[in-house]
Amino acid sequence: MVEPRLKTKFREEIVPAMMSDFGYKNPHQVPRVLKISVNQGLGRFHDDVKVFDAAAVEVGLITGQKPVVTRAKRSVAGFKIREGMPAAVRVTLRRDRMYEFLDRLISFALPRIRDFRGVNPDGFDGHGNYTLGITEQIIFPEIDYDKVVKITGMNVTIVTDARTDEEAHALLTYFGMPFAEPAAA
Repeated sequence: MVEPRLKTKFREEIVPAMMSDFGYKNPHQVPRVLKISVNQGLGRFHDDVKVFDAAAVEVGLITGQKPVVTRAKRSVAGFKIREGMPAAVRVTLRRDRMYEFLDRLISFALPRIRDFRGVNPDGFDGHGNYTLGITEQIIFPEIDYDKVVKITGMNVTIVTDARTDEEAHALLTYFGMPFAEPAAA
């Protein structure tokens, strides 16, 4: 089996570059991506089974892994949701599938967004994790536009073991994440 391109890039290019940038003494101190979580919230379509089935198939095509349907933990009358109703489909990617998905996201999907100027650099949570909101699943080349039942968005969370947001930002920049330039004040 061929090793994913970004995994090789991490080992051969990113680790030495980050060691020199941040002054790490050991290659094991360099932050790495631990997992990627893809979540597609579908709470407003809780009545329509067809939308959930289509969403599960689409997320499976995008990630290469079968998604899990998450259910509402409690009833919320304002949203017309009862406990146990399906609310979302999600996938957690690790190891090679994680690197393959990240490569497709950076190389193919994000550049297909109309009027794309880069992803928001403010998506870090203070602990080195980055969350990115995608408004349409059709930016992924695996999705056939003619078979889409409902255009929905998804959240992609990239979990790293970086101690600070600056380390995580540098790591994702080395991977090729196209961050937008901060707005001039």
